[in-house]
Amino acid sequence: MDTNLLNNYVLKAIDAYPYELEETVENLNYALSYESNNAYALYLMGRLQAEQFGDYEKAKYYFAEALANKIDFIKVYPKYILVLIWNHDFNEAQKLIDFAHTVKAVGKGELLVLQAQLFECQKAYKKALKTFKKAKLFVYNNGFTSFIDSEMNRVKNKLKPNKKKSSKSKKKKKRKQKKNKK
Repeated sequence: MDTNLLNNYVLKAIDAYPYELEETVENLNYALSYESNNAYALYLMGRLQAEQFGDYEKAKYYFAEALANKIDFIKVYPKYILVLIWNHDFNEAQKLIDFAHTVKAVGKGELLVLQAQLFECQKAYKKALKTFKKAKLFVYNNGFTSFIDSEMNRVKNKLKPNKKKSSKSKKKKKRKQKKNKK
């Protein structure tokens, strides 16, 4: 197979995604017909399945195939982990996060943000906040720092209602105790 032609199809698919989905699919199909184990084409097909069609099982398949063919393809890890979280495959997501930390050049800050989001989905809000704070140590631009701050605010807001509920229930108990004394 002529690698230039294959790369041409992959590049056309990258260029078209996500604005020209028909062109993206066409070029991905050509690329995968020439080389069924092309990691970048498989990765982009996984993104297409998850982000556009909401088919997380197919997306997981494509991401797994991409990693099977190129384990150090660092772009796959964050998207794959996110799909696992969206699909409520929390144990798989944790295993992939743990493994991704061992892969050279994977963004540690991004992995920690995904870890925090996983904790949030599991309703471990304090762990999530702690992990977001840790992620800020591995962030090297203001945009990502602002994103983490907004994520932390969202999680903090989830903690506040729990505190309000507990203080309201304490007030109710005190009222009941006062009524019982009378």
